[in-house]
Amino acid sequence: MEGKEFTRLRSTYKSFVYKGWKLKREENSINIEFDFSIDGLCEFHPKTSVKTDNLNILNKYDGEIAEKIIFNLGMVELISYWKCACPEKVEIKCGRLSQEDILWWKKLYFRGLSEFFYINSIDTNEEDFMDIIAAPPEEKEEGHNHVCGEKYISARLNLIPVGGGKDSCVTAALLKKSAEKNRFFTVNDQQARTDTVKNAGYGEKDIVRTYRTIDKNLLKLNSEGFLNGHTPFSAIVAFLSLYCAYLIGADYIVLSNESSANESNIEGVEVNHQYSKSYEFECDFEKYVGRNIFGAISYFSLLRPFSELQIAKMFASLPEYHKSFRSCNRGSKQNIWCGKCAKCLFVFTILSPFTDYEKLVEIFGNDMLDDWDMKADFDGLSGFTGLKPFECVGTKSEFNFALARLAEKLKAQGKKLPRLVGYFEENYDKSLIDENLLNEYNPMNNVPNDFLEEVTEMYKNVAENY
Repeated sequence: MEGKEFTRLRSTYKSFVYKGWKLKREENSINIEFDFSIDGLCEFHPKTSVKTDNLNILNKYDGEIAEKIIFNLGMVELISYWKCACPEKVEIKCGRLSQEDILWWKKLYFRGLSEFFYINSIDTNEEDFMDIIAAPPEEKEEGHNHVCGEKYISARLNLIPVGGGKDSCVTAALLKKSAEKNRFFTVNDQQARTDTVKNAGYGEKDIVRTYRTIDKNLLKLNSEGFLNGHTPFSAIVAFLSLYCAYLIGADYIVLSNESSANESNIEGVEVNHQYSKSYEFECDFEKYVGRNIFGAISYFSLLRPFSELQIAKMFASLPEYHKSFRSCNRGSKQNIWCGKCAKCLFVFTILSPFTDYEKLVEIFGNDMLDDWDMKADFDGLSGFTGLKPFECVGTKSEFNFALARLAEKLKAQGKKLPRLVGYFEENYDKSLIDENLLNEYNPMNNVPNDFLEEVTEMYKNVAENY
């Protein structure tokens, strides 16, 4: 049915238009308002603001570089609004794109919407799902790209996006030696994000806070049955953090995305909930910004050489974060673990070999591996079924390694196995467990030489045969 709705909607609403944006500096904030519309349906005016009262702004908030970044932030924001009716034509009225850039955006949209297409039973392809129409860049001298000529003032800072989960806690801990250079970046306030920064030894003055508001017209359309689903949110983080890093003069945007983010959610099909956290997107983003905006700020993940399993082991050695970290999407606004979703189950399990089990149950509020209601998600995470839950979770091999190690630990302690662990023991071929997972190092990463000391420290702490 959903596939038919996709066809009906795009034949009814044929054109999406990105008209422009407004950029305004007020007393304590920089405010951005985008102007989108779907012909014959409605207009959208989503807003984003950057809190500035605690920032030392070194670069022009509305200069040439800033305007380019904001235009591109709008390019990624628009996909959340396009997807409600999926018009065939996307008209860009407020900026220029080369054919190479158009293909870049179509790749990001298509792969970032892979889960949306799958959930809504939409059969389309990267070439045909939309047609982006934009004026080409103005002619430049031969051999030149389209980067800005404006001077960039650097303060030699690191800007660290923080989500409140274990990954950004590990990054903050690894970068403690460069504390005076570190600033933190958040999108919409949540207690766990502020707690991460405070537990790392910083204050709220060190946080670059941004706020993003979804237009109510989109929420209304969703309630009326227009199409909805997952979009590449981390690509919004990429461009918005780039704007903030530019404002304060940062040299690096230091992410906390792991190697596990590269895995598809469905066996044999390219559907990745975490596409905009993947190494492929990270590389694409760096190239796009260098070609079209400037090359002064490096965007990379400090944890890309490592897996979720290795990050969990490192996190287990950082007790100062254990009570305050949160990764549950359902419980994020209440600052709780819901204890009933695949994300909670994965994080609980991946930490279990390295953390006292009773303490883990206390943190999450219940024994998730003894909850038989979680069996469907458990089967997806362990690979007993071919569909991994659509959450930011690690690989099946990591999940199974953690379960096998937990079972060994509990049996050595003379304790009864939780129900799902016993079920795993009965049904899993333990010869398939990759015992080398904690010793792996993923060479497909963009970690600069300036951060190799931190990466080496991480590896020393997690590898079993170092």
